[in-house]
Amino acid sequence: MFSIKALIQFSMILFSVLAVGCSTGSWREASRDSSGLAPLSTETPEAVIQVYGADAWGWRGWFAIHTWIAVKARDASEYTVLEVIGWRAKRGLSVLRVENDIPDRYWFGSQPQILLDKRGDEAEELIEEIVALAERYPWANEYKVFPGPNSNTFPAWIAAQVPELGLELPFSAIGSGYVD
Repeated sequence: MFSIKALIQFSMILFSVLAVGCSTGSWREASRDSSGLAPLSTETPEAVIQVYGADAWGWRGWFAIHTWIAVKARDASEYTVLEVIGWRAKRGLSVLRVENDIPDRYWFGSQPQILLDKRGDEAEELIEEIVALAERYPWANEYKVFPGPNSNTFPAWIAAQVPELGLELPFSAIGSGYVD
């Protein structure tokens, strides 16, 4: 049996760990640099599709990831990144962002992992379909952390529309089940 003093000490330690784990600095100062996982577009003529996942910001990253899709058509000089970002709704913007960008950025300090990597002719055939589908994403102006639609709902929705992509998101991609 625990004493009140032991429970208080444990609570203080737990709170300290949570506070330190959740306050790794401002999200504004967190790295958004390339992680070096994506092949350089200038050195890679083939088409590329990569899906990334990185720990969500702050305490959410202990159990959830943020996912996004990056595509580069054959001989393209840049990648197009397709992702959902919830804060955009507060600014009156679509939560779906489709822009030329760094494909393998750190997600506000969290290093991404590659969840899917397709290249060559197989990728080339799917890129146009993925980009066209993004224009029809049904929740482009909606965002809910739980149960969705959120950042993980978009890649899951694309995967459901394009089964030949072969994308399976991990359990930590909370919101990916919203499309079921």
